[in-house]
Amino acid sequence: MPIKDDVVLGRDVRILHPELVNLYGCTVGDESRIGTFVEVQAGAKIGARCKVSSHSFICEGVTIEDEVFIGHGVMFTNDKHPRATAVDGRPQQASDWTLQRTHVGRGASIGSNATILCGVTIGARALIGAGSVVTKDVPAGATVAGIPARIMSAAENRAPADRAFGSEASKATN
Repeated sequence: MPIKDDVVLGRDVRILHPELVNLYGCTVGDESRIGTFVEVQAGAKIGARCKVSSHSFICEGVTIEDEVFIGHGVMFTNDKHPRATAVDGRPQQASDWTLQRTHVGRGASIGSNATILCGVTIGARALIGAGSVVTKDVPAGATVAGIPARIMSAAENRAPADRAFGSEASKATN
């Protein structure tokens, strides 16, 4: 069974094809949506009203707050020095590496095929461009893009309604 018994699913969580996901030991908040071919590892936390698009990987140590968008093929990491084996040649075990935590703030959006290296904080309502590689903290409301991701515009922190199509603010710029 791809969704293990130790997964905590909130109210009205939608999983497009439950047989095509791999969820174990994680928490998914109310009204979140999970696409096909997504893996969420033990200890990962996804908040309420999030959307995780297909082919994304959310590993142990990742916390995603409410209302976050994760595009297609987004990859998180949790080890700064990944190796298959320990120095003595035996397969690595939990004691051979240090888990690095990553935090994604409320309302952030991460574009398709972005890679989020471990140990960073992505601030609330930040926007990560598609294909970016995030190697350091992203300020709240900032837009970043590139390899490595660099700030393209400063924090705006406007409410979603301020940017909505048809709002007075968007009419002035369209």
